Amino acid sequence: WLEQYLQKRRGALLMITHDRYFLDRVANVMLELDHGRLFRYEANYSRFLELKAEREEREAASEQKRQNLLRNELAWIRRGAKARTTKQKARIDRFEKLKDQEIIQGSGDLDVSVASTRLGRKILEIEGLRKTVGDNILIEDLSYIAVPEDRIGIVGPNGSGKSTLLNLIAGRLQPDAGEVVLGPTVKLGYFTQEHQEMDGSQRVIEYIKDEAEVVRTADGSAITAAQMLERFLFPPALQWTPIAKLSGGEKRRLYLLRVLMSAPNVLLLDEPTNDLDIPTLSVLEQYLDEFPGVVIVVSHDRFFLDRTMDKVMAFEGMGQIRVHVGSYSEYAEWMQRHGSEAAGSKTDAAGGSGAKSASGSNTVPGSSSGKDTPRERLKFSYKEQREFEQIDGLIEAAENKLVSVQSEMETAGSDAARLQELMRAQEETERELEHLMERWTYLNELAEKIEQSKKS
Repeated sequence: WLEQYLQKRRGALLMITHDRYFLDRVANVMLELDHGRLFRYEANYSRFLELKAEREEREAASEQKRQNLLRNELAWIRRGAKARTTKQKARIDRFEKLKDQEIIQGSGDLDVSVASTRLGRKILEIEGLRKTVGDNILIEDLSYIAVPEDRIGIVGPNGSGKSTLLNLIAGRLQPDAGEVVLGPTVKLGYFTQEHQEMDGSQRVIEYIKDEAEVVRTADGSAITAAQMLERFLFPPALQWTPIAKLSGGEKRRLYLLRVLMSAPNVLLLDEPTNDLDIPTLSVLEQYLDEFPGVVIVVSHDRFFLDRTMDKVMAFEGMGQIRVHVGSYSEYAEWMQRHGSEAAGSKTDAAGGSGAKSASGSNTVPGSSSGKDTPRERLKFSYKEQREFEQIDGLIEAAENKLVSVQSEMETAGSDAARLQELMRAQEETERELEHLMERWTYLNELAEKIEQSKKS
């Protein structure tokens, strides 16, 4: 809803978000903060990624050229060149400037490679699960058997019981009825939505060593806690920083690393995308691609769900939970088709006629003043008569076109060029529809006056 509202809104908008679908569909300018520098891109998120990659390639080439020149100048200095002439002094000055130039830092890459514990045949079995809070039924008769490499995304409104289900699986809550049975080889890794209790005085590396000092990667090699921290963008200087001095996002990243270092084979992730920046999300997605165990995720991040999950467990109210095989976008499309059919005439009455009334009868600002004011005359001109007969059809066609464009925008995905075309088409259609609505108001006011004059 918010996306659609902002797409139609004409005013300026400045937003901070890690929601990549939202950026793709709403934003047309990207401002990137990178190591204290600000870059502006006239693009949505998908196109921004391409432009950023091109910029980093240019900067890498420039830095390589600087390093080569610096090596040559350093070799000349080491040969014992004497600063007797102006030319030699200038060359020494150039060497000092090259040496003192700020090194352009790249965005850095996260690299997570932690082995998981072997997982047996029996993983997770949910049978007849029921959970209520007061008079509110959160889960009613849920049964599910997890299979190897399951990727389950849990979705639903806030407060519907999604986190409660994870806590039931983790054994932190007890069901009112039914049971949750974990296999004997299951080792849970639970990344909770709430900030984990952290000792602010404890140093970053000590927090990780409390979980494991050395971990084994998929290829069998050993990686120390310090090396894993570096891979997770905690350089040596930051590793000895007290946790209290970390930002909220850094604490979440540190907590995530600790969960993954425990070598789980069943991952429960409750809103993992909150407070994590996009590079961290990208590497978490890559990690889940290679993760051999079962992953169950509660998230509102549609891109993350589409990227990592192949099943959707949807809370649909009154304790009812639907399991849908496919991505989140496929589930949302299915609900859009079948949800309206299930609602039947109720949807048509509340939604269809209401929407038409909102667009057809609301007053259009400025429509009753200026040149569009109905003239004091008692009949249509030939042109106005034809326009009056056709105006409803023209409005309907414009509305259908707008819906079609907006629907295509939602499915355009990462095709930045196509999205730009669709955004222009949307603006043109909105202007056309606004003009048609002004004419509809004028013509209907005139028709009423004509009808009144006939009666009198």
